[in-house]
Amino acid sequence: MKVLVTGASGFLGREICRQLTARGIATSSLCRRPSTPLEHLGVQQHLGDLTDAGAVSSAVAGCDAVIHNAALAGVSGPPAPYWAINVGGTRHVIEQCRAHQVRTLVYTSTASVVFRPGGLEGVAEDLPYPRRHLAAYPAAKARAEALVLAAHSPELATVSLRPHIIWGPGDPHFAPALARAVLARRLLMPGHGGNLVDTTHLRTAAHAHLLALDRLQQSPAAGGRAYFIGQDDPRPLREIVHHFLAAAGIDARWCAVPPRLATAAAAVSDTWLRVIRSPRTHALSRFLVTELLQPQHFDLTAARRELGFDPPIGFETGLAELTRTTPSAPDDSKETSCRKRTSSSAPS
Repeated sequence: MKVLVTGASGFLGREICRQLTARGIATSSLCRRPSTPLEHLGVQQHLGDLTDAGAVSSAVAGCDAVIHNAALAGVSGPPAPYWAINVGGTRHVIEQCRAHQVRTLVYTSTASVVFRPGGLEGVAEDLPYPRRHLAAYPAAKARAEALVLAAHSPELATVSLRPHIIWGPGDPHFAPALARAVLARRLLMPGHGGNLVDTTHLRTAAHAHLLALDRLQQSPAAGGRAYFIGQDDPRPLREIVHHFLAAAGIDARWCAVPPRLATAAAAVSDTWLRVIRSPRTHALSRFLVTELLQPQHFDLTAARRELGFDPPIGFETGLAELTRTTPSAPDDSKETSCRKRTSSSAPS
């Protein structure tokens, strides 16, 4: 079997490739630039962009299965780039899977495709998409997921996985964004952080993709569904943030911003970014603030029952590993990181 992984040079994509090659599976990738870690894993690398149908066709040719992990992620920014990459790129992947008679397609979605004001508390996959998404990223990912699930057929078995806040050693998104937001040992955050949030360790997320791949190859008729995945260990957001910062050697105090004030500031930011046509994908936004204020945890029964899913690593074990492998932040970064650059937490 030969498996193509799109976005393989990214955080999750690289771990998926590591687990595939550890099994002895011939693995190839479609990325925009060469990757030394993928070279060390023995992954065949195709360079190209999802928006280029020819590049996608060349990468898909000769493969038996595709794990479509590449996407533009963000909490702000105009719709066009998200639609071009996440929706248009996914269309190209589906079309080329059909053209090259690929039998299996696993798609990396996100729990944010069903996120709405009020949050997600123990929700299952029967929860419909909201009538209106809070940002272009979840809207585009929801549309792409719908395309993947609609493409399920006897010729092409498809499945979609919905992780939330992927973290672990080498995390370039969530934990570093928190670290950059610390100023003078204070972290300004909307609300008091008591909302329960489930997360997904990097190895858990990659493991779920391989389980889905196995399941579709054993029983193609089991496809056409989306599955929430995670640690199944929801914790208060404030606790999660404390652990991630502590793993980086950062001692910061949570400073609660009243929700109404944070939401108003985000609305102003959204309006201003739209007026100046800013392309920034990680600016303060209503989507980000709402996600940070609301609970987000999920019923994983379907993934357990139909994929045989169980997190291969617990939260505490993963945290200990993160602490061992994350370089401590220098003292001056704790004081000045916010002055140097402004960032925000990456979506999952």
